[in-house]
Amino acid sequence: MPDPPASPRPGRWLVAGLGNPGEQYLGTPHNLGFAVVDRLAEVHGIRITQPDSKALVGNGRIAGMPVMLAKPQTFMNLSGTPVRLLVDKYGFELSELLLVYDELALPWTNVRVRREGSSAGHHGVESVIRSLGSSDFARLRIGIHPGHPIRDGAQFVLAPMGRAQRQDLDSLLDTCSRAVEFIISEGVDKAMAMFNRRAHGTKEEE
Repeated sequence: MPDPPASPRPGRWLVAGLGNPGEQYLGTPHNLGFAVVDRLAEVHGIRITQPDSKALVGNGRIAGMPVMLAKPQTFMNLSGTPVRLLVDKYGFELSELLLVYDELALPWTNVRVRREGSSAGHHGVESVIRSLGSSDFARLRIGIHPGHPIRDGAQFVLAPMGRAQRQDLDSLLDTCSRAVEFIISEGVDKAMAMFNRRAHGTKEEE
């Protein structure tokens, strides 16, 4: 029998938060993308419980716009597969994709919006770019660098957050949620002007 037709296109935006599935990764810096999507779901009454295209998804409205929230259920390095499957299945344009993820190159609590760009060494973003064949999609980058030298970056992003980070987490998730809402309601360019600041110790400023 032929496959049933896909359900109607869920909305104007696909907001995909990156992370690793499994309880052992809860509360780690590398799962901040998941945490932001969960906060958005909580605030806007969206249930992210539907398995779809190797992800958990939920449909709802944010800032009056129809939105699909997604948490890829592959491991981080394979995040591109579910993102590409959702983009293809529901016909999203790349201009309707927003990727949310942690960024070790930025200081802790620094939030940056970008219209496009490279992966900056983030393996999950590398996978998405490779799967889509393009880097032309918006991102919300969440700084996680603690401000002191890190001996092993891979170990750091997968370790539980320290007490100081946990104390900042609720405020950080609120800021990230507002940034996503602003992107959806006002567009990427205005969100960049509103949320981007020169990060201490970095040379770049979008």
